[in-house]
Amino acid sequence: MSISLQSGSILLREGLEAMLIITALAAALRRGGVETGLRPLYLGAGLAVLASIAAGVVFQLYFDGNHNDLIEAGVMIVAATLMLYMSGWLFLRQDPKAWKAGIERSARRAVSSGTAVSMGMVAFLAVFREGAETVLFLHALAQTSGGWTLALLTGLAGAAVLLAALYAAMQWLALRLPLRPLFLVTSAFLFLMGMRFIGGAVQELQEQTILPVDSAAVPDWFIALGFNPTWEAILAQAAIALLAAVSMAWLSRRPVTA
Repeated sequence: MSISLQSGSILLREGLEAMLIITALAAALRRGGVETGLRPLYLGAGLAVLASIAAGVVFQLYFDGNHNDLIEAGVMIVAATLMLYMSGWLFLRQDPKAWKAGIERSARRAVSSGTAVSMGMVAFLAVFREGAETVLFLHALAQTSGGWTLALLTGLAGAAVLLAALYAAMQWLALRLPLRPLFLVTSAFLFLMGMRFIGGAVQELQEQTILPVDSAAVPDWFIALGFNPTWEAILAQAAIALLAAVSMAWLSRRPVTA
């Protein structure tokens, strides 16, 4: 495989997951008429890019290019918590009338400070997790292929253009979808990603022998989706899913606040 394809595939693979999260939240904010929420969302993503580069340098200098499992597990747990929170937040606002009423009640501040902070943190952690790995992978590729050559940089540029085109296409489509399905799909997507991050955190702790490893007989598609096929991860995810279901059932009976 050429250096351009290798570098491009790294950026595309690592960046796509983070971009999907940013795209889903940005589309929900635009459709809900809360465009002021886009600022913390994009600010968090931008800061994460800078932090990813800094983290890549630190890991290379002080960890010999190897990531720290405990740090990554902590990032995943925090990211999963925020994604599950935003998933519930969007689920409770799937009713267009309730959403519109909430916007009217919060017109002077557009979006509550707590939600704005959560948006920014979700964006930061989603991009940071993928970005730090991207920097390390690209650094390793550069070291083994003659440095930051034109071919390597060309692959990165091509992947960046493709990601931008995918982002624009998804935003265009999301702006034309009915509000309720958009919120439900976004909520479900964030919940799924939160579950994946929980499984990833458990895997990092298992690699450090902090948690045991008991393999579970799961279908191939379960592993292909990136889930951790161990009972420790599955039970943790099941407990969180049960807690989320009970919480949503209880909160759904209460009036939705802005």
